[in-house]
Amino acid sequence: MKKLAVITFIFLAIIGFVAFILNPFQAPSNVDKTEIVTLDTDSDDVVGLKLKEQGFIKSQVAFDLALTLKNKHNKIQSGGYYLSKNMNVWRIINAITKGPDLKWVTVLEGMRKEQIGERLKKTFGWSDEDLKKWNEVYTAMKYDYVEGVYFPDTYLIPVKEDGLQIALRMINRFNEKLAPFQKKFSEKNIIWTTGLKIASIIQREAAGPQDMPLIAGVLWNRLLKNQKLQIDATIQYAKGKVGDTWWSVVTPSDIQNIDSSYNTYQYAGLPPHPISNPGLDAIKAVLNPEETKCLYYLHDYKGQIHCAVTYEEHLENIKEYLN
Repeated sequence: MKKLAVITFIFLAIIGFVAFILNPFQAPSNVDKTEIVTLDTDSDDVVGLKLKEQGFIKSQVAFDLALTLKNKHNKIQSGGYYLSKNMNVWRIINAITKGPDLKWVTVLEGMRKEQIGERLKKTFGWSDEDLKKWNEVYTAMKYDYVEGVYFPDTYLIPVKEDGLQIALRMINRFNEKLAPFQKKFSEKNIIWTTGLKIASIIQREAAGPQDMPLIAGVLWNRLLKNQKLQIDATIQYAKGKVGDTWWSVVTPSDIQNIDSSYNTYQYAGLPPHPISNPGLDAIKAVLNPEETKCLYYLHDYKGQIHCAVTYEEHLENIKEYLN
C-alpha cells in the first residue's frame, strides 16, 4: 500500500508539474468571441507585450518561447488580426504568422483615384484587371462620385474586400466627414459638388493649410467675375500619368494643345469633376475664404505664396520671385 501511495504521489506530482508548465500556453478564456487586434510593429517583444496586456495570452514569456520554437524566419506584419481569447498560444502564433487579416492603407490628401488604386494594388496584390475595374467601374458608377469622395485617411481594410467594397468604404468615410459641413454649404448656397471641386483644386495648389484660405479667396474672385481659373493643377489632371508621376510639370504646349474640359486656361468655370481627393482643411477653406482683392497668386522657391490684384502686378511677382 505504501509503495502504491508513493507511485500515486509521484504520478500526481508529474501531472501537476506538467500542468504547471503548460498552463501559460493555454487559452486565457473559454469565451469564443472574435476580436480585431491591431499589431503595428514587427518587433516580437512588443507584440507579445500587447497581446498580454489585452488578455489574449497568459504569459509573454510563454509566447516568446513558443514563437521562437514555431517561427524562425517570418516576421509578424503590421495589420489587423482576427483573434479570440479562447485560442491557446500555438493557435495565436499560427494566426499572426500567416499574415494579417486586415491591412493598413493610407490615402494622402490630394491623391487622385488612380494613385489610390495603385496603392491598393500594391497592398492587396491586385491584378491589372482589378486595378482597371477600380479606375473605370467601381469609382465611376455615379456621376458625382467619380473623384473627390475617396476620403484621405488611414484605413484598416480586410484583405478579402474587393475594389467595390473598398470604394464604398471610402465614400462612407467621406460622407461621415462631410456631414458637419452640409448645413454650412446650404447656408451659403453652395452645392456640395461645387464646393468639392474647389476644395480639390485648393488641395493641389496649396503649399500647406496656411495657403488654403487665400487661394480659396482668389478662386472665388475669379469665379464671381466669370474669369477663367487658369489653374495648372487641372491641366495636370487632364494629362494623366507621365512617366512615373501623375502630376507632371505643365508646359506652355500643354496649355495650348490639351483640349480637355479640365483645361481651365481654355474653358471657363470649374472642371466637370474634382481633380483630387481633398482633406478637411481644403473643404473648410472653401467655406471660409480669405477676403482679398487678389486675382492671381504664385509660390516662390521657398513655398511662400504671393498674390496680386492685377495681371501686371502678377508679372512683377513672377519677375521678382521666380526669375
